[in-house]
Amino acid sequence: MDIKEILNNSIRTVPDFPQKGIMFKDITTLLNDSKAFKSLIEFLKVRYENKNIDFVAGIESRGFIFGSALSYALNVGFVPVRKKGKLPYTTIAEKYALEYGFDEVEIHIDAFRDVKNPKVLLIDDLIATGGTAKAAESLIKKAGAEVVESCFIIELEFLEGAKKLQSPIFSILKD
Repeated sequence: MDIKEILNNSIRTVPDFPQKGIMFKDITTLLNDSKAFKSLIEFLKVRYENKNIDFVAGIESRGFIFGSALSYALNVGFVPVRKKGKLPYTTIAEKYALEYGFDEVEIHIDAFRDVKNPKVLLIDDLIATGGTAKAAESLIKKAGAEVVESCFIIELEFLEGAKKLQSPIFSILKD
């Protein structure tokens, strides 16, 4: 089986969650399938091992899971992109629009310390409207790093969120 088939067989779709009309992509079934999860991380490791990445930045919260496993596999640092008020040290923040209002994500001001011109892979489980990913991409740039690529396990193409990002995009599954 190729990686797309493995992922499609391991991700559960839950209709009408969290509200009627939404087909929720539940990655918990991927995470508790050890063979599928290992296959995903190995696939991503092969994709990124020769791209001179210094850090993997994962968007809260599911991006933490994929990002930390991948950073371990690549032997590079991991940087969490967190919701406002969750990091204990000095941060830089970026606001992004929601359907009704705004939200904010942060990283530590020294997230990419000790590396000159750091190269970062941004990762999350899913890109929908792209607001959070765009804010994360902006934060990484503000911190003096370059986003080499933004990686998503699933892309909801009809919402066109990938078009908001400036970095190259890689999505394994497109829905």
